Amino acid sequence: MSGLLAIDTLTGGYHDTNVVFDVSVQVAPGQVLGLFGRNGVGKTTLARLVQGGLRPATGDIRLGGRSVTGLAAYERRALGLGYMPQTGMVFDDMSVRDNLYLGENRCPPDAYFDRFPRLAERLDQKAGSMSGGERKILAFVRTMIEDTGLLVLDEPSEGVQPENIDHMADCLKERARDGAGIILIEQNMTFLTQVADSYLGLDAGRVCLRGDAGEVTDGQIKAALAI
Repeated sequence: MSGLLAIDTLTGGYHDTNVVFDVSVQVAPGQVLGLFGRNGVGKTTLARLVQGGLRPATGDIRLGGRSVTGLAAYERRALGLGYMPQTGMVFDDMSVRDNLYLGENRCPPDAYFDRFPRLAERLDQKAGSMSGGERKILAFVRTMIEDTGLLVLDEPSEGVQPENIDHMADCLKERARDGAGIILIEQNMTFLTQVADSYLGLDAGRVCLRGDAGEVTDGQIKAALAI
């Protein structure tokens, strides 16, 4: 596998407390890695270590063959790493339109309005006045349109209506077909298994299950979630 992202024995967390331990994984162009586990096992911490919001205690993160371990989040973004956090994902005091045009986009936001017409209806509305699910959709579309080759999404479906989750799945599959590497963190296992072509399960900050979608069974996933 040619790694767009390569994580090597990564350990890290918050201040002097490590939450993730010795995690190694690669993500290739066009691959959707489904990252799952119970609440509090280190999924968001791993995402923030990759994104640059946290600095690892040990280990290495390489993006496109280049070590980015010592780079800040904005520097990783400039190298093509897109990130949708689980919370705080939009600027509430800005309009929906301004949220969508924050950065350099690979395509115009209206390319997604057929799937998510609510955004088109609320372009001049402040993002903070939208529901939680609508803000998730706004953050998701903004992540999709950014000119990035690696996307890290932390529970994008939380609070989103089922029909819009199906649209999210289609969007992610399209980005993967276009060559983007994707890390999708989800509690919604129906959504995750619909999109992911490989899996990484975490428990207590350590890898407890890994494999391609054709190799990992539903029973193994359920067992990993029940640990």
